[in-house]
Amino acid sequence: MSPTTIAISLVLLSTLFTPSHTQPSCPPTTDPSFISILISQTGLNFVKDLLITKAVSSLTPLHLPPIVKNVKIPVAGKVHVVLSNITIYKIDVPSSYVKPGDTGVAIVAAGTTCNLSMNWHYSYSSAWLVPVKISDSGRASVQVEGMEIGLTLGLENQEGALNLSLLECGCHVKDISIKLDGGASWLYQGVVDAFERQIGSAVENAIVKKLGEGVSKLGSLLQSLPKEISVDDTASLNVTFVGDPLLGDTSIGFEINGLFTENKKDTVSVYYPENSQPSICSTDPFKMLGISLDEAVFNSASAFYFDAEFMQWIVNKVPEQSLLNTAGWRFIVPQLYKKYPNADMDLNISLSAPPVIRISEQNIDVIVYADLVIDVLDNDDAIPVVCISLVIRASGSVKISGNNLAGSVKLNDFSMQLKWSKIGNLRMYLIQPVIWTMIETVFLPYANSRLGKGFPLPIIRGFTLQNAEIICSNSRITVCSDVTFVESYNLVQPLLSLHPWT
Repeated sequence: MSPTTIAISLVLLSTLFTPSHTQPSCPPTTDPSFISILISQTGLNFVKDLLITKAVSSLTPLHLPPIVKNVKIPVAGKVHVVLSNITIYKIDVPSSYVKPGDTGVAIVAAGTTCNLSMNWHYSYSSAWLVPVKISDSGRASVQVEGMEIGLTLGLENQEGALNLSLLECGCHVKDISIKLDGGASWLYQGVVDAFERQIGSAVENAIVKKLGEGVSKLGSLLQSLPKEISVDDTASLNVTFVGDPLLGDTSIGFEINGLFTENKKDTVSVYYPENSQPSICSTDPFKMLGISLDEAVFNSASAFYFDAEFMQWIVNKVPEQSLLNTAGWRFIVPQLYKKYPNADMDLNISLSAPPVIRISEQNIDVIVYADLVIDVLDNDDAIPVVCISLVIRASGSVKISGNNLAGSVKLNDFSMQLKWSKIGNLRMYLIQPVIWTMIETVFLPYANSRLGKGFPLPIIRGFTLQNAEIICSNSRITVCSDVTFVESYNLVQPLLSLHPWT
């Protein structure tokens, strides 16, 4: 892992903190946002430990430029000294903290130590008796102690993307200990006196430069991130940021659009409540992450797949296959059997309107509007004979499957009426038990097989939800969860590539 990418990882940590001392419960916004993400203090500590411990301590090897200097040393006189191959090979960060400010937030790694190795060479001319040029060389080890590294950054929304800016960046070295191997020991103090400040400055400048490069690179990457994530071959989730990040004293929140759209095209026209607003103010403070989804997200999915004509299908196999022959209906709809004796049938099911989802503290209610057309099969022809209009009322439930939000529905009740018929009037009360069986054995299993796959929550690849809890409230679902990181997964790349959410 290169120093530049490690520095970028440290900078990414700082994007979790932007200046703010209050967190509004429902902030005003001119653009719609229907998914809110809240990272709690527990989550911030997890990210800090992951990135600072693994990334900053891996900022090695870091090569510093050579140092050349002429030093006056008692007895020896003027000595020409060159320090080369100066390399930081180890960094330890025992503690770190975040300090909010008026113009930004400082991320400080305190009490940091680092170890360096280098080559040294000196030469001088002796004026005693016969002029002689004297030189020597060797290795040296350096330990830097009490170093503090600090960043002050700003983060704002710029046309739906995150814009990162470096407000301040600094590194301060307090103490340096140098140990020479080889050479004349009487030169030691002179070397220490002459090079402590220059070595310290070289360390400070190298770290500051790498952090600055990381901020610049990460800023460009954030600006170029895609604004939608793929759900399947047809649909995407609009993940443009809405408004600036929202910071409390112990948390940070992001808001994103969250509506379903067609891949690489404009958002479809969907239903969502007129005054619907996201909320990130309610999540378990002991969980690392909270993701709140407004019911408009689910209704946008419903509207999208309805408009894309995905909610219609032909049923020609059922558990009770006799129901797909007119003989199975001869006592229920005798005129059907009389007109088409022992004829096979299929069921043409199509939704007449997008399903409507309503979320409350007690229930997730689903209303489905469908037309059921009974077709009689005559050789290769399907002859529609009856159309029944259905209003199905179901209860929904949601669960976490990996990093997906999945669900299922169960039937509460339904109502039906005859929309049209080519075989005369039907006794609907006789048909109702058959339709109930059809819904429970055909319609709901098909719907649940699709809902069971779910759709991906905005979780960066490499991280996995753990011990997730789901809370339903008025018009929204909130997932509160801890996260784990796959140790074998590359640490830096998934953090820089927000597009491949899992």
